[in-house]
Amino acid sequence: MRLRNIKGSREAVAANEFVIHNPEEYKGKWHTLFQNNNPIHIEIGTGKGKFIIQMAQQNPDINYIGIEKYSSVLFRALEKRQEMELSNLYFIRFDAVYITDIFAPDEVDRIYLNFSDPWPKDRHAKRRLTSREFLKRYDQFLKRDGEVIFKTDNRPLFDFSIEEAKLAGWELKELTYDLHNSEYLAGNVMTEYEEKFVAEGVPINRFIAYRK
Repeated sequence: MRLRNIKGSREAVAANEFVIHNPEEYKGKWHTLFQNNNPIHIEIGTGKGKFIIQMAQQNPDINYIGIEKYSSVLFRALEKRQEMELSNLYFIRFDAVYITDIFAPDEVDRIYLNFSDPWPKDRHAKRRLTSREFLKRYDQFLKRDGEVIFKTDNRPLFDFSIEEAKLAGWELKELTYDLHNSEYLAGNVMTEYEEKFVAEGVPINRFIAYRK
């Protein structure tokens, strides 16, 4: 699901002080941007920004980077960001296909994938952010004890993601088909979509993927 195009959003994103416009230059040295050596957590597909902004507010000792491909969507996140005094949150307008160009080995501690585009057609399976192809990318820069936390309302995508993780040699934990009626709900921060789905009674699927 995507927002309609917002006139002027590309220009507004390009001029925003909280957007990193040359992320390739920070590969291997993101700590210089944040001016500390705190853990780095990224969200791929940041949407309107509710999740990552709240996470940054709750965890000042963690650095957050929100990655979003579409200017019209990122524009909404930046509107929220402008109101916050946060030194631990930046955004990138970027296509995650090239994510290994901006992060070095062992540079990221955690990846959040929240309600990612399901790309329902089989021929588009490689574009899904939980495909084997993307897991191989994450493996190149995620710390050895790092995690990928995935949430979705889409059961076919969730089932696909479970199989892809296993085929890629990843382990799964805290797997649930109904997060909000599970033992794993504590500490959960909801996205805009999650709030909508929960209000409609739609179950939320979630797992944590890691490597041995």
